[in-house]
Amino acid sequence: MADAPARFKDLCLDARDHQAVADWWAAALGYVRKDVLDDGTPRERDWPALLIDPAGAGPDIWINPVIESKWVKNRMHLDVVGDRDALVAAGARIVRARGGDIDWDVLADPEGNEFCVFAPE
Repeated sequence: MADAPARFKDLCLDARDHQAVADWWAAALGYVRKDVLDDGTPRERDWPALLIDPAGAGPDIWINPVIESKWVKNRMHLDVVGDRDALVAAGARIVRARGGDIDWDVLADPEGNEFCVFAPE
């Protein structure tokens, strides 16, 4: 089989308050912020925030600052396995509850970025 022309590198998410959204996703996923560059220099607060999986299993996630608010449905989103009620208690909101034709919940993070939550097996 020939090599693919691309490979997955990172996941990026835009946010107006990128620092707060980075903190929210870090807590929701058990990721940690990488606030220091490899040379020991602190990351500037206006730069994108980098989240890393401390277990090394998940992709790096960049939370990028943008000036505009989210106003349409995401064309790409995260799927997570987790506790819907705990995510709602942490600040997510339910966009569409599981039932009928879907076996997952659609939630939105504090800035409205949609993601699907599947119950643990």
